Amino acid sequence: QVQLVESGGGLVQPGVSLRLSCTASGVISSIKMMGWYRQTPGKERELVARITTSDEITNYGDSVKGRFTISRDNAKDTVYLQMNSLEPEDTAVYYCNADINSGWGFQNYWGQGTQVAVSS
Repeated sequence: QVQLVESGGGLVQPGVSLRLSCTASGVISSIKMMGWYRQTPGKERELVARITTSDEITNYGDSVKGRFTISRDNAKDTVYLQMNSLEPEDTAVYYCNADINSGWGFQNYWGQGTQVAVSS
């Protein structure tokens, strides 16, 4: 089995920074992509950022471009999301997502989510 465990969420004031981490564990042969999505009540889950593990190609959601940076540590099977200049609109549950091969083909996995709240 594969697990994605997120950490780093919390309550912060507008304008500050926060860093999320997500580590994959379990039976892992290779990881093709890791990323972050977020969701607020009543809305669909949306892409925040994702990164391929082999060539570091990144994609960002339009609302976070220029403020958020995704990075990964392949040796630790970990992906990070550096969030700067946080806004109240960034308040959401942030979910880690990854395409992982455990030996029988790539499957998509989700973490349990970590809450980020931006409020004064």
